Amino acid sequence: MGTVTIGVSIAVPEPHGSQLQERRTGFGDAAAHGIPTHVTLLPPTELGAGELPAVESHLTLVAAAGRPFPMRLSGTGTFRPLSPVVFVKVVEGAEDCARLQSQVRDARGPVARDLQFPYHPHVTVAHGIDEAAMDRAFEELADYEATWSCTGFALYEQGPDGVWRKLRDYHFGGSVVPPQATASSVEQGPLPAH
Repeated sequence: MGTVTIGVSIAVPEPHGSQLQERRTGFGDAAAHGIPTHVTLLPPTELGAGELPAVESHLTLVAAAGRPFPMRLSGTGTFRPLSPVVFVKVVEGAEDCARLQSQVRDARGPVARDLQFPYHPHVTVAHGIDEAAMDRAFEELADYEATWSCTGFALYEQGPDGVWRKLRDYHFGGSVVPPQATASSVEQGPLPAH
């Protein structure tokens, strides 16, 4: 049956998502076009294709127990020198994101896994590019602000072309929306990638 690489994340909604994706591309991050703007809940995780139904059932339960919460992005941060990443900070909603990602990775669930680094919710705007471009991203987005109400999260799969595509939205309170029902399922979503 083969394997798939999945991720779970909270989409940064429009117009903010597209704006940050364009900025990321402008800083020279070649991967930006294939990574919808997001806050990661489950980083890229490889599993057997036959395991997807169990993952979807698990995420449905996590979403059913969830409630909307406010999200606010403000300013920039970096993981350098530990990891070559510049990000926009999650200054409101971080605790909710931490709770959600813990539930997604629950040891009793189908995607239990350890993380390479301690969980730190953020929106990547530059990853693995030259230092001057990383500095520019850090400086140019230092005054960035965005707010919205987080009402759920999504499951993504990384294609052979490296592009992350939404498989399904999970709305808090238990409703599941297939991607065909959303306006722009590929463009408007998140996905793991540091």
